[in-house]
Formats: sequence, C-alpha cells, structure tokens
Amino acid sequence: MKFSIGGPLKLAFRPWVEGLENIPAEGPAILASNHLSFSDSFFLPAVLDRKVTFIAKAEYFTTPGVKGRMTAAFFKGVGQLPVDRSGGRGAGEAAIKSGVDVIERGELFGIYPEGTRSPDGRLYRGKPGGLARVALATGAPVIPVAMIDTEKIQPPGKVMPKLMRPGIRIGRPLDFSRYNGMEHDRFVLRAVTDEVMYEIMKLSGQEYVDIYATAAKRQIADEAKAQKQALKEAQKEAEQAEKEAEKQAQKEAQKEAEQAEQQTEKDEKERSDS
Repeated sequence: MKFSIGGPLKLAFRPWVEGLENIPAEGPAILASNHLSFSDSFFLPAVLDRKVTFIAKAEYFTTPGVKGRMTAAFFKGVGQLPVDRSGGRGAGEAAIKSGVDVIERGELFGIYPEGTRSPDGRLYRGKPGGLARVALATGAPVIPVAMIDTEKIQPPGKVMPKLMRPGIRIGRPLDFSRYNGMEHDRFVLRAVTDEVMYEIMKLSGQEYVDIYATAAKRQIADEAKAQKQALKEAQKEAEQAEKEAEKQAQKEAQKEAEQAEQQTEKDEKERSDS
C-alpha cells in the first residue's frame, strides 16, 4: 500500500504532518484519531514508515460484486481486521481482542474512538470500550492524532476527490499506567477515553459535542425525515388548497353563467312584451 498507493497519494495531495517524531521507531503503540473521512485510513498510514493496523467494519470484506471483491482484497492486502459491528457485546469483544493481538505483536494499532465518521466535521464523544480497554490491558502508550480537512477532499455523495492538502497532527504519547489492572472499571474507561478525546480536540481545533456520533447521525436522519414529511404534508395541503380554489372558481363561474343566462332570458322577455 505504501508504494502502490501511498506514494502517489502523497504526491497528488501533499499532506502536511506535524509531530511525526512522536511515533516510536519500534514497539507497540495505539494511534487514536478523529474520523472525518473514509480517506483517513489511507492518509495516516501513507505518511508513516511503519505499518498501522486498523479494525474495519465487516461490510468491507463481505460486500458482493466486483467492487466488493476489490474492496475486500484491498483491506486484506493492507492487513486490516474485519469486525462485525452488528453483534452487540460480542462484536466489541472481538474488536478489543484484535487490538490486543496487534499490540502484543509489537505493532501500531489504529482506532477511531468516536466509533464512526463525524457527520458534520465536529468532534464527538469517544466510546469507552475499545480504546481504553486495549490501552489498559496492554500498557501500550496512546498517541492522539488529528486528521485535518480530510472531509473536504471527498464529501459524502461526491465521486471524484478534490485535490487539496489535508493535514495530520500527531500528539505526544499518553501514559495510562496509573490505571493498571482497572480495565473493567467503567469510570476509569470513561476517564481514559475523555482524556484522549481532549487531546485530539486540542490538536484538531474541532468543536466538541458531548454526545456519540452514532446518536448525532440518528438525530440528523430523524430531522431529515421529519423535514421530508413536513414538506410532503405542505405539498399535500397546497394541492388541496389549489383544488379547493379551483372548485370555488368553477362554482363562481357557473353561478355567474347562470346569472348571465337568467339576465338574458329576462331581457328577451322584456323585448317580447314590448
């Protein structure tokens, strides 16, 4: 990936990087990044000398068709790990185990604490499961990473990417050894996650929203649905009003025609009598 895709990617988009010295030359570490775009998983590994292993949703590996097979081949080729996100707690445990396995091999493990891409470019509350539990179970340092402007390169619905320079800021490693043995304490998991998210916020300059991105996406979808329904109802009311107006106009026109006819008959009678 680094040679076949990473090289041309860097040449075309020229991503700028700050804090590259914070990535260890060897040994395990967790890269915790904000998530603005599908391309985040391309730009971050492309600017590093070391391999980064992310967990990826299982749909990338199981989608049928030619495009699906090509996507699956790519993700397998770059060593990404499929995780079924529909399995509830079991899916979460699988993601944690995958992360621990990567760390135990002395490699870099990449994770998006928000759990999904930001729907509007803001930074959302981190989920306390995967990131904190892998960090506390392994003792690996957590390196906060901020992706900058990657959502502007290929916004949702756009096929062709826009040629512009994204940025990557890499913060100093965070040590959570003070919480050793407390990976099952939910308050500790929350504290670790919030500390990491705070560092990401400082690096990225994003506005922080204290709700989960998945909840925000549902809210946005519900608002869009409500707006669509309101538009539909308004259109229906307009159509009904138009029909009523047309009906009233026809009624008045018929009444005027009857009055005109009656007047004509009256005039004819008066002429006949005269």
